[in-house]
Amino acid sequence: MNLKEKFLAVHECVLHTIKTENFIIKLLGEPSCFQFESNVKLLPSGREQIEFQMWSDTPARPPVLFFFWEMKQVDTQLSWHPNCGSRRNIPPNWAFDGVECKSSRNAPLLSLFNIAGENRLTFYLLDALNSSFIAVGVSEESGMVECLISLFTETMAPLTRYETCLFLDQRSLLYYRVLADAVDVWAAQGGFSPMEAPQHARLPVYSTWYSYHQAMEPAVLEDECKIAKAMGMEAIIVDDGWQTTDNSRGYAYCGDWEVTQEKFPDFKAHVARVHEIGLKYVVWFSVPFVGIYTKAHQQFKDMYLDPDKEQALWHILDPRFPEVRQYLLELYTNFTEEYDIDGFKLDFIDSFQFSSTTEHSLGEGRDIDSLAEAIDRLLTDVVAALKALKPGVLIEFRQRYIGPVMRKYGNMLRVGDVPNDFQGNRVGMVDVRLLAGNTPVHADMIMWHSEDSVESAAMQLVHTLFAVPQISVRLEEMPESHHNMLRFYLNFWREQQDVLLSGEFMPEEPGALYPVVQARTGEKLIAACYSGRLIDLRGKMPKEIFVVNGTLNDELLVNFTEDPGARRLQIWDCQGELLQEIEVDFYAEPYMIAIPPAGVLKLTEMKERGFLSS
Repeated sequence: MNLKEKFLAVHECVLHTIKTENFIIKLLGEPSCFQFESNVKLLPSGREQIEFQMWSDTPARPPVLFFFWEMKQVDTQLSWHPNCGSRRNIPPNWAFDGVECKSSRNAPLLSLFNIAGENRLTFYLLDALNSSFIAVGVSEESGMVECLISLFTETMAPLTRYETCLFLDQRSLLYYRVLADAVDVWAAQGGFSPMEAPQHARLPVYSTWYSYHQAMEPAVLEDECKIAKAMGMEAIIVDDGWQTTDNSRGYAYCGDWEVTQEKFPDFKAHVARVHEIGLKYVVWFSVPFVGIYTKAHQQFKDMYLDPDKEQALWHILDPRFPEVRQYLLELYTNFTEEYDIDGFKLDFIDSFQFSSTTEHSLGEGRDIDSLAEAIDRLLTDVVAALKALKPGVLIEFRQRYIGPVMRKYGNMLRVGDVPNDFQGNRVGMVDVRLLAGNTPVHADMIMWHSEDSVESAAMQLVHTLFAVPQISVRLEEMPESHHNMLRFYLNFWREQQDVLLSGEFMPEEPGALYPVVQARTGEKLIAACYSGRLIDLRGKMPKEIFVVNGTLNDELLVNFTEDPGARRLQIWDCQGELLQEIEVDFYAEPYMIAIPPAGVLKLTEMKERGFLSS
């Protein structure tokens, strides 16, 4: 029986009722030995916090439970959750469309807002460790939005007590400010304190994946590192391929994690040479996978989460076994000590999933029954051990394992794979940043075709401007114009890193996939236009204003809502050539300004007026 069928089966079975200021929330589920209690608190901020407890006199597996309530769909047109992608509508209730959450997947939150991005209801669970499912759906019959949270969607170990909090936020604030408050709640009340991010986690990176895939040579990579360093990149991520001579992709040779001598005859010396160039060295590992052509397959063939997966070329380790956790821990610590690397790209953590034959398996050598707790123990131990060896260790995770729990173990959160797709990279960048707090968010590896126009290639960087760039093109083979463009944008990014990464982050119109994104501090404002021609600059203008043209239009309509005063105007094209520099008296009104595609406008405050507007 799938989750939708379970919900329909218990739809009339009310175990407990919670009355809030605006809603009646029903707890639905099959009768069991558990008892329930709740307490509703109105917080000073205007949010409601529902404290929920359940207990049993004897240990028992908790049944699948559902919180269910309705709200009027008034001035509420759109929805958002961490895995929504380009789908921002509120689906019909029969679609049963939502977000699957646990420590290694997404985050237990869903937001409803209007087309202006103003919050109408954002709700989230404090328990981001254990499995849950969150969804909304419109009822055709009533025009109401049905809201649903399911607990224990993954089989849990027997327990006698469980407690969590459900937060309801109906404040009429812009959606991104409400989401930022949820991030703070998880860190402060959920115990999910984020891992410290060293400065190198916030600096541009070179990645081998799209540029070389598995076909790597030390001398070639070192030459690329020299160019990367000169352009402003500070680390290299060596992706899949260092551990196998097989370049046919897939993970059949993952698991032993021994450097292949055919590609890297002296890996330690290679890492040392990269360090001499001035770059940090980060290495890819696919954490759960063990291929059938490895020694590890024989060692762990009875410790898989998917032993029933027939004719598979690789399997998924079960971290509930202490031997599995110890093996992975020693792999990473030994690799760090032997080769003096600086970090890890720990991939596919969201693949730790039960199969039909392991979902109910307990004991038999496992020292932890809960899969969520086992993943938490594994990553907690790994991070502690690596930090003891390298206090500034870099650890990268990628979409979908980018939620509040994962921030405990990773200090680089990356957009999922969207090769040569600047819109997908932009949307992913914003979506990850909305729940990332102060953890640095990286773009997916940025690539483009070497024969593309320089303006089109530049869009890959412009649309990921508010994330740390990861570059994955063959630098030696780029035409000169692309070199100029990349150097210009990496220099611009590094100079403006304070506002791009740490300023107030203001992505506009989520229903239209963020056509304008802005960030500001007290001293600077950076606004990027990604669709159409209009960009509104609201409020008091700081000393420096940057407008970046993320369209192929050759001009933008820049509207000031408050008088910006006298400004020095400078415009650069995407290769860094200064096209115009004049002094202008600006007023609170729109100005059509000629900014070339992927070009940059800078307006610097001047002390006095006295120039003609132009």
